[in-house]
Amino acid sequence: MSSLAEPRRPRLLAQNRKLRHLKGLSLRGLSFAPTHLRTADDAELTRGPGTLGAVREAPLLHASRSSDGLRQDGLRADKRRPKQQPRRTSLSLAHATPTSRQKKLEALADGSVGDVFFSLHVGGDAEPVYVSEVRQRSANFDFRFFDLASSGAAVARSCSMTVRVWSRRSNQTTWVFFLEELVDLRQLNFIGSLMDRRFPPNALIFHLEDGVYSLDFPAKAADPKQGPAIATSSYSALMKLANLESSIQDAMDTQRKIMSEINTMLEQRPPNAVGAAEEEVALAEMYVAAQRRANRAAEKRRDELRESLRSRRAAIAEGEEVQAAAEGHVASNRERLEASRELAERTEQQMRGQRRRICSELSDMFPITPMPNAPPLSFQICGLPLPNSTYDAATARSIDEDGLSAALGLAALLTRNLQFYLSHPLPYPLYPHGSRSVVRDDISQLPDKPPPRREFPLHLPRGGSTMGHWRFEYGWFLLNKDIEALCASQGLKVVDIRHSLPNLKYLLYVCSAGTDQVPERKKGGVRGLWA
Repeated sequence: MSSLAEPRRPRLLAQNRKLRHLKGLSLRGLSFAPTHLRTADDAELTRGPGTLGAVREAPLLHASRSSDGLRQDGLRADKRRPKQQPRRTSLSLAHATPTSRQKKLEALADGSVGDVFFSLHVGGDAEPVYVSEVRQRSANFDFRFFDLASSGAAVARSCSMTVRVWSRRSNQTTWVFFLEELVDLRQLNFIGSLMDRRFPPNALIFHLEDGVYSLDFPAKAADPKQGPAIATSSYSALMKLANLESSIQDAMDTQRKIMSEINTMLEQRPPNAVGAAEEEVALAEMYVAAQRRANRAAEKRRDELRESLRSRRAAIAEGEEVQAAAEGHVASNRERLEASRELAERTEQQMRGQRRRICSELSDMFPITPMPNAPPLSFQICGLPLPNSTYDAATARSIDEDGLSAALGLAALLTRNLQFYLSHPLPYPLYPHGSRSVVRDDISQLPDKPPPRREFPLHLPRGGSTMGHWRFEYGWFLLNKDIEALCASQGLKVVDIRHSLPNLKYLLYVCSAGTDQVPERKKGGVRGLWA
C-alpha cells in the first residue's frame, strides 16, 4: 500500500451516523456476470473425456515447427504412433481482418460498460427520497453529491436506507433493475480514501461528512492520539440543547400538520366562481372596448378611402376631359404640323443653297490661291502671302511685316463672317481692323497680377520686344483654333491647325460644294440696284 494513504480516524461515531451526514455514492467494478453461489475450485472442472485425457497426459516440451518440418512430417508419417488430440489455441484473432478485430474489441468493451443511476428509499417507502443523474458508458461511477438534511426529520434522522441501482447496456433501450442493498450507516467501515484499493464487483462506496465508508473492507482507523483533556459542555447544557432541538422539530412538525389540514380544507371547500366570473367579465369588457376602438378606426379609414376614391374619380374625369380636348387639338393641328415640316424642309434646303452661294461669293471676294514657286501648302489671300503659323528669320526676309499683318486681318475678317453664315459662334472673338486686327481670349486662365490683357494682336509689334512677339504668336494660334472650330462644326477633321489658309480654303470648298443649282441672290435694299 502506498504511503500516501495514511490512516486516520473518523469524526462521527457509528451510532451518530444519519442520512443527513450522507453526501454521495460511488459504484466500482460494474459487472453484468451472474453471481456464483460456490467457490471456484476443482468442482468447476469439466468432466469430458478429452479434458480428462489432457489432464492425465504428461506435460511435454514442444519445439517450434517450420513449414519444412511440417512437410517432411507429412511425408514420413508414422502410423505406429498414436494419434494425439490437437492442443487448444487462444489466438482466435491472430488471422482476423482489422475490421472484424475492431468489431470484436468494441463488442467486448460494450459488454463491460453501461449506463447507471440509483435511487434512495427510507422506511420501505416505494417513493424514492432521492434519484441520481444518469452516468453513461463506464464501469466506475462517481455520482453527483447531494444533501438530505432538508428532506424532513424522518429522512434526515434515519440511519438506514435502501439503495436500488438501475442499469442499461449500450445495446439495450430499456432499464433493468440491477442491484438492491439495504444499508445501515452504523455498520459501515471507515476506509478513509479510495486510493490503492481493489474493490470487488459492484461495490458501493458511501461518502459521509468525515470521509469514505464501505461494506466490503474492514475498518481502518488510526490509533487515538494522546492529548491534553479539553473542557466540553456540561450535561445540563447538552440536555437544554437537546430539548430545544426537540421543541423546534415539534414546532416544524406542527406547522407541516397545520399546512396539510389547511390544504385539505381548501380542497374540500367548493370553489367560488364569483372572482373568476368577475375577472372574465372585466376581460370581456376590455375586449369589447378594444373592438369598439378598432371599429371606429376602421370606419374612419373607410370614410377616408371613400373620400379619396371620390376625389380620384373627379380627377380622372377632369383628366379625361383634358385628354379629349388635347386629342382634338392634336387632330386639328396635325395638318398644320405637316405643313410646318414641309416649310422647315424647304427653308433648310434654301438655307443650304444660300450658304453655298455665300461661301462661293466669299471665295470670290477673298481668293485663296497657291503661291507660285513656293513649297507645298503655301497660299496667299487677295495676293498677300500668309505662312503656316511660322514666323522666323527666313519668313521675315521673304515677307514684310505690313503684308503679313494685312493677310492676317483678311483671314480674321473671313473667319468672323463665316461664323454667322455657318451659325456657329467662335470660341475666341475676332475684331478685324485691317492690318491691326485683334483676337480676345476670355477662356484661358491668365495671371491676376498685373491685370491680364486678354486682347492679343494679329500684327507684328513695333520694336521687336519678346513679350510682344509672344502675344502675336499666341493671337495667331487663337485664330487657327477658331478656324478649327468652324471646320469641326461642318464635320471636317483638321490635320494641322497651323495651316491657316489651307484650312480656310478647305472649309470654303466643302461648304460651296454641291450638285444642285446655286440660287440667285435675292434682290432687296436699295431699289436703284434692282436690275
